[in-house]
Amino acid sequence: MSLLLPCPAKLNLFLLITGRRPDGYHTLQTLFQLLDYGDELHLETNLSGDLRLTPDFPDIPLENNLVYRAAKLLQTTTSCRAGADMHLLKRLPMGGGIGGGSSDAATALVGLNHLWQTGLSENELAELGRQLGADVPVFVRGKTAWAEGIGEQLTSMELPLKWYVVVAPECTVSTREIFSNEGLTRNSDRITVRAFLEEGGKNDCQKVVENLFPQVKDAVDWLGRFGPAQMTGTGACVFAAFPTEAEAREVFAKRPTQLNGFVAKGVNESPLHQRLLK
Repeated sequence: MSLLLPCPAKLNLFLLITGRRPDGYHTLQTLFQLLDYGDELHLETNLSGDLRLTPDFPDIPLENNLVYRAAKLLQTTTSCRAGADMHLLKRLPMGGGIGGGSSDAATALVGLNHLWQTGLSENELAELGRQLGADVPVFVRGKTAWAEGIGEQLTSMELPLKWYVVVAPECTVSTREIFSNEGLTRNSDRITVRAFLEEGGKNDCQKVVENLFPQVKDAVDWLGRFGPAQMTGTGACVFAAFPTEAEAREVFAKRPTQLNGFVAKGVNESPLHQRLLK
């Protein structure tokens, strides 16, 4: 029993920090746009009960890896005796604000729940995902979504088809560092869906990141020559939307040599869920 599953990236089309809770978590508003591009996770059941993950990630101890943690949490929660051999093909940059680790964890939860036949509902899987990180539930649920609270209050949305150029400056941004920065705006007024759709929105983290990482500001300035560009999440990736794939690829081909990245289509349903429904 094995599965090869996508771990799609996401963009925050805007990100407002609206407050801070007593437990230190920030309240926010954002719109998660899922993409048709990301990592891939191969899962194969074993009968030994062991959880094995390849390749090794030198900077991340196994017990801290979100894929391993997700598998262990599901195994423990359901008292499952089966194990899994897991192989992660990593395409998405770490510290990019595009949800790589969170998406990997969600794919592990959803995929192993399917393989192990542990029978958890989407709500139960989303709750496990929330224990791993605030962005994990949106990938578990697999819908482009408006989010509030700490990111766990999700309302699915159907957005028009767009193509995105995503560029990744040569830096890694720590979410913890940005959210603890004294210069971060923490009292933005909440907006409505209609206001966003009519006027767009900003990213409250962008100025802080640009001050700390000039490479991000350079990326915003370059991509902004071709259309409205902004940072996603807490960075470092920067994106802009285009109506057609051809236009997006034409812009991407002009990128400076120091910028990695990709072109992807926005999707309203996760490629992970589409794969499992086949």
